[in-house]
Amino acid sequence: MAPMPLKRPSTPSQNLTLAGASEARGLVRDAMRATLASPSLSPPPGEQILPAELRFGPAMDGFAVDGAASRILCCEEVDGRRWSYVAEMEPSGKVRRGSSVKAVPMQNPGPPIDELVSFIRSYVVPEGFPDSVTPSYVPYMTWRALKHFFGGAMGVFTTQTLLNSVGVSRNHAMPGAVAINWILKDGAGRVGKMLFARQGKKFDYDLKQLRFAGDLLMELGAGVELATAAVPHLFLPLACAANVAKNVAAVTSTSTRTPIYKAYARGENIGDVTAKGESVGNIADLLGTGLSILISKRNPSLVVSFAFLSCGYVFSSYREVKSVVLNTLNRARFTVAVESFLKSGHVPSLKEGNSNENIFTPPWSNRTPIVLGPRFGDAFQEPASFLAIEPMFENQRYIVTYNPAKGNIYALFKDEAKSDDILKATFHAHVLLHCIRSSNMNGSSKTYNYSRSNQSAMGESLSSRLMPLTKTLEDHILESCEIVSSSYGDFKEKTAQQGWIMSESLLNPGRARLCGLTQP
Repeated sequence: MAPMPLKRPSTPSQNLTLAGASEARGLVRDAMRATLASPSLSPPPGEQILPAELRFGPAMDGFAVDGAASRILCCEEVDGRRWSYVAEMEPSGKVRRGSSVKAVPMQNPGPPIDELVSFIRSYVVPEGFPDSVTPSYVPYMTWRALKHFFGGAMGVFTTQTLLNSVGVSRNHAMPGAVAINWILKDGAGRVGKMLFARQGKKFDYDLKQLRFAGDLLMELGAGVELATAAVPHLFLPLACAANVAKNVAAVTSTSTRTPIYKAYARGENIGDVTAKGESVGNIADLLGTGLSILISKRNPSLVVSFAFLSCGYVFSSYREVKSVVLNTLNRARFTVAVESFLKSGHVPSLKEGNSNENIFTPPWSNRTPIVLGPRFGDAFQEPASFLAIEPMFENQRYIVTYNPAKGNIYALFKDEAKSDDILKATFHAHVLLHCIRSSNMNGSSKTYNYSRSNQSAMGESLSSRLMPLTKTLEDHILESCEIVSSSYGDFKEKTAQQGWIMSESLLNPGRARLCGLTQP
């Protein structure tokens, strides 16, 4: 006799599971229907933009798209906006043959102005803005756009003047002569660009000063171009000189652009930040060009128009450069940090240090009170002065001295000097300069104050010292050695706490090194 099949009774837990699944399926279906009928679910302003995300769940039936029964396959979210992907169903419950997947928005279309703003943002700000860039990005790009606006406006007047000067608007002008003059002008500019590119490393450690100097050169070139209207017979030499200046300015702008954008990027989005920054500059340039074309049709005064646009360009350039916040210490920012530390024991923040940086001093200027890595003959003119101070630096890989004849502090490096030795020598040079200046200002009956916030913790007080004018150079150097030995470590620690990065390469030390001296 064949065995009888037995029906296995379902356990209460299984019934509960099936009932719970059925109930959950109904709840999800109701929630999805409510979502499709709900208003826009776009994220509130300021919410972080989310990457594209697919959320899969059990397929749900019972929806109608274009009058046909449909089934939701999955939901998708891109930049805060959500869609459902649905497929058309047959009455039998199967997917209709030949049907395609349709994307159904889960929110009502936004206002046209929102779509326009979103379109513009995609061209002028990096993805994830403002979280993807530093806070100083907005003022920098604002002034950069304004500078390009004035630059584009000036380009119309200068080009018009050049064409008139070369003879395009005159009936007796020969097309061949015009073309040759124009080619020679452009060729001179390319030669100037090539020669100036040899500056190389200066674009890294003095990029703000070079950037502003390049913009001033751009204005100088524009002024020379306008001068061709007064002396058209000197078109070729003036146009060549102007083009050399403008091409040198272009090299400066191109070479300093990437480090500036890199300072604003958060994460690996330097390409996006650069592309959007150039887009903003081009848009502003086009707006300025269009406005200038409209104004030029009314034949305004070239001098007045150039003066107004030039002032706007230079001021915007200055504010653009001043808004750049870099976390590296070049000579200018190192000077700001050390002077603040010596006066108050406080190292300035990144924003404070950059705002106090002097950008009017061109990098090629020799009027700097501190010279790093000079030749021995420049620092010492008498053997006695070297022999007097050399024992003070027996345990150091550098020597710091002062030349009264030239009024400069010199930091000479021994052949085994490392990166930290160069940084310490630079700090020592600033301390010596501060001591000498304070002594000359205060006189024999006044005091020289040197404050540090943690003097009590170190058990040493350097709050006041008598600095008579009759002090010798050796006395000043000896005191500076005492200050450096007790404060350099504290300076480095506070500098790192503020987020500064110290590197000897950004200080541009000279290549001369002392050999044959006793090393520690």
